[in-house]
Amino acid sequence: MKKHFLLIIFINAMLVACGTKKRTTAAKKVNTTDKVGVYKPNTGINDTKFNKSELYPLPADPGYFKKFPIASTTEYINEFSKIAQYEMRAFGIPASITLAQGILESGSGKGELTQKTNNHFGIKCHTGWQGEFDFHDDDAKGECFRKYNHPMFSFRDHSIFLASRSRYRFLFNYRRDDYKKWAFGLRQAGYATDKKYPQKLIVLIERFNLDEFDDEVVKGGFETIRKTKKYDVFTHQVRKGDTLYGISKQYGVPVDEIKRFNSLKNNTISVGQVINLRRITSK
Repeated sequence: MKKHFLLIIFINAMLVACGTKKRTTAAKKVNTTDKVGVYKPNTGINDTKFNKSELYPLPADPGYFKKFPIASTTEYINEFSKIAQYEMRAFGIPASITLAQGILESGSGKGELTQKTNNHFGIKCHTGWQGEFDFHDDDAKGECFRKYNHPMFSFRDHSIFLASRSRYRFLFNYRRDDYKKWAFGLRQAGYATDKKYPQKLIVLIERFNLDEFDDEVVKGGFETIRKTKKYDVFTHQVRKGDTLYGISKQYGVPVDEIKRFNSLKNNTISVGQVINLRRITSK
């Protein structure tokens, strides 16, 4: 009888232990929300350390295509607001504008093109693009669009696109937190053919209070580089015989700066490749 009683105790102990192990395993599967349902971004940007005196370098390429399953616009904002703020600091483009454009053009990260390319701004390949690409029907059938392992590269390309083209130069004379002027200025410069494009951006900014991210950058001690220095951002298409050292000497931009700005891992460049350059013009 005593042996039978001990056997029952042993079996119950084993069942409790198994149950505990199963609950622990299940808990490990939860990676995007905590116990109260608060969304946790998984970009890896929030823990990155940046030098406040320089253009922040992009974190290392993950080396594989990282998927971002976004369920709502609020999740999109939680996921990418920090990246938009760093881009604002580096280039002076309001984070609210960058986020609103990303939301609008990527369908809050759920659009077909964005899901398969991490391209949040519909940036096409253009001449000299050396990275990954995919085809998607847009203005014409089967157009070539840039593909990124991580959306942060799409955000950087968006900043360079606006900062390196002369037709957008007047925008950078606006206050960094004047999102309304920026919205109408983008339409004036020909960024979009939709006549309601400015209003759509403004509605998104005001509905989701995206201008609060601008305030954090401007008022929160996280000043933009453009507040103290003026930069000329432009491009150079590699020709036969070009080297990074030669380009560096031609434009007076250090080789290390060129590599950081273009996320180049070595000095290898190829004919037709477009190199983005950034040079201080005044203080």
